[in-house]
Amino acid sequence: MTNQVFAADALLPTGWARDVLIAWDAAGRITTVVPNAQPGDAAVAPGPLLPGMPNLHSHAFQRAFAGLTEYRANSQDSFWSWRQLMYRFAAHITPESLEAIATWLYVEMLEAGYTSVCEFHYLHHGQGGKPYADDTALSLALLRAARAAGIGMTLLPVLYQSSGFGGQAPRADQARFLRSTGNMLSLLERLAPATHAQGAVLGLAPHSLRAVPPESLREAVAGLTALDPRAPIHIHIAEQTQEVADCLAWSGQRPVQWLLAHAPVDARWCLVHATHMVPEEYAAAAAAGAVAGLCPTTEANLGDGLFATLIGDGQDERPLYEAAVDAQVAMQSEPPPSVLSYEGLSWPLLTYDTLALKVATDTFLEFWPPFAGLPPFGPAAVAEWDALWAPVWVRGEAGADVF
Repeated sequence: MTNQVFAADALLPTGWARDVLIAWDAAGRITTVVPNAQPGDAAVAPGPLLPGMPNLHSHAFQRAFAGLTEYRANSQDSFWSWRQLMYRFAAHITPESLEAIATWLYVEMLEAGYTSVCEFHYLHHGQGGKPYADDTALSLALLRAARAAGIGMTLLPVLYQSSGFGGQAPRADQARFLRSTGNMLSLLERLAPATHAQGAVLGLAPHSLRAVPPESLREAVAGLTALDPRAPIHIHIAEQTQEVADCLAWSGQRPVQWLLAHAPVDARWCLVHATHMVPEEYAAAAAAGAVAGLCPTTEANLGDGLFATLIGDGQDERPLYEAAVDAQVAMQSEPPPSVLSYEGLSWPLLTYDTLALKVATDTFLEFWPPFAGLPPFGPAAVAEWDALWAPVWVRGEAGADVF
């Protein structure tokens, strides 16, 4: 048996094809795709083959605080109040907990049909911003997690230097994210061997125009290009109306407008969120070859708008898109019934209480390491995991519902 699979039907870049023979090398990279072939001694797929879906935007550590922010604590909650809670949670992450969280997340991605992930990785240092003895510790934890899960990885270390446009001084709770431009380029050089040995891709993520001053952006992009002219570049941009207003006040230009005028944007670039753009920006970004990286549920929950797209005949499909996302948000915000009933039978629904959460999290801690062939977590790791989930348990004790 060779590294080959035969499919009666497969979706290729040119469309559906019949009798397709696919071969790959020892690293798992596809080497040949031959339509109208014979199966020979290849394994035969039980059904049609589709390309794996890439997940182009992930902050892995945030998976572990899902549920802490999926409800409104007060009428003034917004992206910015969400960010405050995220910062508080991020302060407790260690290389060990990040690897555990990311491994579990990447397995979930595989189960959902994603076969690769772009990890937008901005948690670099220890508590208080003190660098680890091995400055690559958190990046390597993510690479190990991807290898253990078996998912393809594009690692995008994030350059983060300021708290607002014009190089405003960073906040204390951003200390774990900060790197100088030279330090970032040095990190990329140190990560390159491990990344390439794993068959992963290494790129760069300037966090946003508000977090990376113009000169730093220019130097970082030039430095990355010198290291690898094909390396991808991802950036958060035009996610919030406040961001657009601040950018206009600082530069007289909208975020995407400024970026296209001051950076060598091309097909390597992914404009993440890109929610608040005007038609001229859409046209210019498309002409540059950039990709818009959309995260619909994030943009619905945390943004204050949705990316406007056009269907083939030129009509605006925003109403359809908004309706779909509104339905999803409504499903999350609607409290479930206390009892489910069907044909005279009924089942009580438990509250999201401490006991249920403890069972779920302790089951993960107990069964995941042996399943993955890893040594069991020690008492310190278990205590740390408990500490991370403590705010959720507090919500459970207050009677929060399952959703």
